[in-house]
Amino acid sequence: MRLLIWTILGIGATFAAAPATAQTYDPNYPVCIEIFSPRGGGYIDCSYVSIPQCNATASGRGARCLINPYFDFAPYKQAPRHRPAAGF
Repeated sequence: MRLLIWTILGIGATFAAAPATAQTYDPNYPVCIEIFSPRGGGYIDCSYVSIPQCNATASGRGARCLINPYFDFAPYKQAPRHRPAAGF
């Protein structure tokens, strides 16, 4: 009886484990489009330079435009460090 239960659980776990697809955000573009699929196979494409450009592509589709969370909008500049004068 236990063998049957473990067999059923093992088969169920095998079929439940679907391959995961990695979605990457391209840090070179500030706008992404998220395309929805009726079967849950949507994806994100970060290759747009403006929201209007993305909206033109998303028009009439099951999609939305969003700001790329990994885009580096401004280069990070570290504030200059002031060292105390020598001898003090």
